[in-house]
Amino acid sequence: MNNVNNSKGIILVLIAMATFSVHDAIIKFIFKEAALYEIYFGRTFIAAILSALYLLLTNQKIIFKTGYPILSVVRVILHFLAFSFYFVSLTYLTLAIATALYFSTPFFMSIFARIYLKEHIGYKRWLSIFFGFVGVYIILNPNFNDFDYKTLLPLLCALFYSLSMTITKITSDKDDTYTQLFYFYLITILLCSFLFLILGSGQLDNLNDPTVQFIFREWFSDINHTWKYILMISVLATIAFTCVFKAYSSYSTSVTSIFEYSLIVWSIIIGFFLFDDIPTIRTMIGCIIVIFAGMFIFFREEIREQKTNLETPLRR
Repeated sequence: MNNVNNSKGIILVLIAMATFSVHDAIIKFIFKEAALYEIYFGRTFIAAILSALYLLLTNQKIIFKTGYPILSVVRVILHFLAFSFYFVSLTYLTLAIATALYFSTPFFMSIFARIYLKEHIGYKRWLSIFFGFVGVYIILNPNFNDFDYKTLLPLLCALFYSLSMTITKITSDKDDTYTQLFYFYLITILLCSFLFLILGSGQLDNLNDPTVQFIFREWFSDINHTWKYILMISVLATIAFTCVFKAYSSYSTSVTSIFEYSLIVWSIIIGFFLFDDIPTIRTMIGCIIVIFAGMFIFFREEIREQKTNLETPLRR
């Protein structure tokens, strides 16, 4: 896999992260007025329609038969759970902290790439992963006498998301980007429809806690207000998911995953201007460690690929 191909994957991830930062800010803005899985359903349903229109206009063909039926279901469920955890965490964490904790994802991704994809990871990159988790620890700033375990939800999101994207890489040898997106939309809509039967009427919304209300609030209670935001989220999700799936399906996981760190910078900026969130010095130090650890992993990968190229004859 050459550097040109990896560069395309990096660009796709950078575009996706900028889009996701706005997406997350909108969810944080409306969580007191909308239901979590109403948002999840709305953005998936609309994104599916937009994707279908794109495929029709561009004459793209979809292969509906997957070569990995079980893995496809597992992949979508992992993704669904991952971002359920993350969206819930936005109700009580700042964008910067939630995003920074989520960014243990590339470290998990590199570990899973070694275990499941057999990608080579040298000892220096293992050290970088270790220091990256030290940065996560600094951001968490745990008080073990009175630790709020809810702050771990972005870490669970990172773990589940990493597994989901690793499966995406595995299944990409038989399923192209559009096949994988088709099953993502289909299974997610089915999951949300099932949850509507359980939660849709708000029958379990009995507590005053904003986080709990976000999960159990009645669906479609204020369509005129919330669905204009859901429409915006859907368009953003369509752009971002397409870029992410293409990047992880076609390019080096250990390289492209590092550039998801750009989301941290956007989250700090948006959190400051929209929610008056000012990161603490400790949070900033932790973010810097996480970013530099991730960037070091990228540079080690670049050096390894460069040496490989130098050892290959220039004329063939």
